[in-house]
Order: sequence, then structure tokens, then C-alpha cells
Amino acid sequence: MIGSLLIANRGEIACRIIRTARAMGVRTVAVYSDADADALHVRQADEAVHIGPSPARESYLVGDKIIAAAKQTGAEAIHPGYGFLSENADFAQAVLDAGLIWVGPKPDSIRAMGLKDAAKARMIAAGVPVTPGYLGDDQSPARLQAEADAIGYPVLIKAVAGGGGKGMRRVENAAEFADMLASCQREAASSFGDDRVLLEKYILSPRHIEVQVFGDSYGNVVHLFERDCSLQRRHQKVIEEAPAPGMSDETRAAVCQAAVNAARAVDYVGAGTIEFIADASEGLRADRIWFMEMNTRLQVEHPVTEEITGVDLVEWQLRVASGEPIPKRQDELAIDGWAIEARLYAEDPAKGFLPSVGRLEAFDLGDAARIETGVEEGADVSPFYDPMIAKVITWGETRDDAREQLIDALDTAVVWPIRSNAGFLVKALEHPAFVAADLDTGLIARDGDALTPDALPSEDALAEAAGRIVGDAALSGFRLNAAPNRTVRLLVDGEAVEIEAREPGEEIEDDGLLLTEAGQTWSVTPFRAGGVAAGGAADGAILSPMPGRITAVEVAAGQSVAKGQKLVTLEAMKMEHGLVAPFDGMVAELDAEAGQQVAEGRMLVRIERAEAA
Repeated sequence: MIGSLLIANRGEIACRIIRTARAMGVRTVAVYSDADADALHVRQADEAVHIGPSPARESYLVGDKIIAAAKQTGAEAIHPGYGFLSENADFAQAVLDAGLIWVGPKPDSIRAMGLKDAAKARMIAAGVPVTPGYLGDDQSPARLQAEADAIGYPVLIKAVAGGGGKGMRRVENAAEFADMLASCQREAASSFGDDRVLLEKYILSPRHIEVQVFGDSYGNVVHLFERDCSLQRRHQKVIEEAPAPGMSDETRAAVCQAAVNAARAVDYVGAGTIEFIADASEGLRADRIWFMEMNTRLQVEHPVTEEITGVDLVEWQLRVASGEPIPKRQDELAIDGWAIEARLYAEDPAKGFLPSVGRLEAFDLGDAARIETGVEEGADVSPFYDPMIAKVITWGETRDDAREQLIDALDTAVVWPIRSNAGFLVKALEHPAFVAADLDTGLIARDGDALTPDALPSEDALAEAAGRIVGDAALSGFRLNAAPNRTVRLLVDGEAVEIEAREPGEEIEDDGLLLTEAGQTWSVTPFRAGGVAAGGAADGAILSPMPGRITAVEVAAGQSVAKGQKLVTLEAMKMEHGLVAPFDGMVAELDAEAGQQVAEGRMLVRIERAEAA
């Protein structure tokens, strides 16, 4: 068994790996950047090594620094987690060449599945069903247009080296194909340094089904059943569950066997996931489920598989990397109950899912669910990395049991002053289509507005909060549902509101309180003259929510604007974020120009309300 392990990652997955390694008696080594000097995974590991500045390209993506850290600390093995270098075949080979154990598949297996066109060709040879499309070497626009016409519209253009939702275009008809192709090729060249594309038939009622596979060095390969990851936003998974709703035993057997065949075709060792696209217009049928790609690593959503099988996949990874066979045979694996996972992000759904950074002054996810996180109360959420702060996982005897438990856990999640998507997740779990398991990958895109959480707490919640803040003994004796008896002015995250107070609890006049409802947390304080925080959206000041670069300024000083109109575009955390007008009004001040680097909290625009303009 491996005696010491370096985790070449950060955040929740590093903490997750450390937990299992510790239980197995394996010494752990963490690596960290400047931004992560006080991070949870650093403190949980037995030893930690600083590997560079905050940007990932200068720290977590520098393989030489990670291998040097392993040598320095005497670590025998390197576990890459997911993301960063986890699917980098050259890094895997460098680890092996350094005389270390690579906790992952063989470099050749990673390469075989790394390019979508080559992977599909290999799957066709292995008898694995693939989506109808074109994988050819002829990349001329004329040939690609002809192939798209033959496949039939709509078609999907995908970058051969793509990933993370980039380098993809849906084409509705022949007339728009040429422009969409050129756009996709430009993005592919910019993002991946490779402008080659493949074509696929676009599935009109798509579901994302994936199968967890596991192989060892003795030729054994098993599957641990399927997961459904159909609830997505911009091609990024939001909620995952296992097993897949509506999956018959016959279809499950066919799809899982196809996944095992795919893994065998690349001599796979370790944990991996075979991703399929299903045409669910007539339910889940084996003849309408096709191979998309393979992820040659542990997946973010692996906990739901662990919950229904009772298997610790990280333990299996360490055992197989140590030269042991897979701990269980296929006939020893079975599905028990249902599990659902929600990804909790530090982002604001009400502002276009703009990432939220800063200090977590309050962070409490309770103890009613399995929580995988790399942060804790008092930690800083950095602008340098993915904004996922936790995964919340529940298990139940039935799908409804697991779903209701997850709603309960998210309902009471306290995340403040950082914004989170917990309220959005609650609404998604309560959406009639999700409840009925009438799923497809376009659900959020279609119904996103209905999933946006309310901007303010309910009147009942505010009334109770007002009673607590007032703390007036004269109100005692009134029930929560009694007639209101005092109008109170409050600041709710800096926005002034009036509410009728209900029966008070203990007085908290000075500091106010944190109010949590349906997954959202607000700061509620007494209103005082001039009490609206300067620089808040309530007075029209638009601040930079994080360090970044201005890429576009959409307005001019003195211009009239409407609520929701884009004012400035900020590039940060590898994404562009539009900052919008909080209400109708006029641009009273403008302090932003394209190309400018700005600090967090800098005022970029100030809007005067229409009535004051």
C-alpha cells in the first residue's frame, strides 16, 4: 500500500482525498499557492509545500513544481484530483518517469480519450454506439457543410480538443452553417490551439447519462452503475443523481456493458467515467443512447455513486495504484437507494451568476447531508479559481426521499456575505419537471427566469425579523400570526424596506441579524437616516465585485438607462461578467474604460434614479 501521497489539487477534492488517505493510514502532502496559504486542505494535510503565486498557471498547473514537492517531502505517489493536471498525459508520464506512482490511468489511455474524434473512432471499432456524425480529416468548409447537410439539422459543431462547454455551436439550418463553423473554429483555436472540429447530430430531447467504470492492472473492469447529470447550465452540471430516473434494467445492462467495453478498449486502470448522450423523446432506450466522451479521472459527482454502492472510490484508487486488484467483482456491486448532489457555488443568480468573492463571515451547511467542501467560516473565496465552495449530497430510500432531504439541507444553508446559488438549487429541485423526472439538458435554459431566487425574504420572514430587531416589550403577548402592530423600517442587504413587525424575540437593536430563507441569507439591520451603505446598489453605485479587467463600456455619462441594462463588462475568473443598472435612471458618474484593470470594490458607474434624474 502507498505510504505517502501528494495531492496535486486544492479545495474540496483535496480535502476529500485527505480524509480517505488518513483513514487508510497514508501520510498526506498538500500543495498550495499564495491565495491558499491558509486554506483548509493545507491545514488538514500532514505536510504542505508552497508552489507559487495565486494564478493556477503559475502554481497548480506547473507539473515540475508539483513533482519537486513530492521529491522534497518523500511522497511516493501523486493523486491529481480532478481539473488542473488530472487529464494531462504528459504530466502523468513525468510523474512515472520521476519514479513516483501516478494515481490514475496510464498516460496512453488518457491520450487515447483526449481527442474527441480519435476517441469516437476507437469506440466505433470497439462496438460502442456513438452519436451519428462526422469525424473525418477533411476539414474544408465545403466538406463539413456537405456532411452537416447529410446528417440533417440541427447539428452540433464541436471542437476536437474542446471541453468545459467551449468550442460548441448548435446549427439550426444549412444557411447559418458557414458562419457558425467559422465562429467555432476561431474559439477553438483561441482556447485550445486547435481549430479542428467534428459534427454530431443534435439531440432534441437530450439527457446526459454517464457510467462510473473502474479498472485494475490485471485486466479487470467493472462498472458502478449510472448517474444522470442532465440538469445543466451553459453545459456545466448543476445537480447530479444516481441512479438515472426511468432507467430500465434492460437499458441499464446495455449502457453499462458499453461503458465497460469502452474502458477495455483503452486498457483502462483506475476510476473513469464514460459519458453518453440519450435521446429521451421516447424514454431511455438502449438504441438511443450514444457515447460522447470519457473523463479519465475521478468526477466531481462521484459521491452519488459512493452513496448508492457503499464504495469509497478514492480508497479503490489508492489500492489499485498500489498494485491491488479491484476490491469487488461485478456481481458483488448493487444499487441501494437514491442519491442526489447539488453543486454550491459562490455566485449570484440574480446578477447573471456573477461569481462572488471575499470572506465567508458566516458559513454553515448543517449536518443533515453529506458535505464536501474546501472552505470554512472565516475563509476567503478567491477570484483565482472555480467558485464551487461545496457539494451537498443526500441519500434516501427513494428519489423523492433524497430530493426532499436535499431541499431541507439547502433551505437552511447560511452563506454570507458571499452570495451563493443555494436558492437557485432549491427552486431547481422543486421545479415540476425535476420532481416528475421529466429531464433534459435544456431545462434550465428554458426556465431559468423561474429559478431565479427572490430578491428579498418573504413578508412573514421579514415581519418576524422586524419583531426581533425592535425587541419592544410592549409587543409581547402577540402571536406570530397575530395582526401586525408596528411599521418598522429595515435595511435588507443595504436596501430599505418597510414591514409590519410581529412578536419580538430577544432584542438585537445594534447589530441586526442574518436571515436565512430558502437557501438565501440576508443581513437585516435597523434603518437609520443615511443608513444605506455608500457604494451599494441601493444608491446606484456599481462596484467592481472582484479584481478584473474592463473589456467593454456600454454607456456614456449622462445617458438614460433602464433597469437591467448592461453598463460595463468585466473579465474575471476566466469569464466575462456584465454589470447592469439596478433601476431606471441616468448615468451620473462613469469611471471605467475598456482595457482598464480595476480592484475589487472600485466604483465604476453611479446611476441616479429616474425620479431624481
